[in-house]
Amino acid sequence: MMNFPVVVHKDSDSAYGVTVPDLPGCFSAGDTLDEALENTKEAIACHIEGLLMDDEFLPIPQAIEKHYQNPDYSDGIWDSVRVDISTISGNSKPIEVIFPEKILSQLDRYAKKQGENRSSLLVQATVEYLSVHAQ
Repeated sequence: MMNFPVVVHKDSDSAYGVTVPDLPGCFSAGDTLDEALENTKEAIACHIEGLLMDDEFLPIPQAIEKHYQNPDYSDGIWDSVRVDISTISGNSKPIEVIFPEKILSQLDRYAKKQGENRSSLLVQATVEYLSVHAQ
């Protein structure tokens, strides 16, 4: 799972609009705040799918504090949306990975504590590593 900071905008005569600062061009909206945030999950998944189809590396979501100084977001309300990126891009393939037993135990304990599973954490770690080191 990855947490993406989002900025919610609402004018008195419009629906809720949501911007995802770490994914330029990714926007969503909804008639209620809950609907807007739920729609944003789908928008993020579609945006990431497009990046992967274009063979681009995924950006790592930054902390909300990193975006505070951007004047484009000064009139918005900050929130975050949690997206399971391990389910994005359709087909999954099983792989064999060999881990030292004690590291695997740490991974499993951490995953359980986060309410996730081993596979989703490994996908997230790979995305973050590639975003930093492969560009």
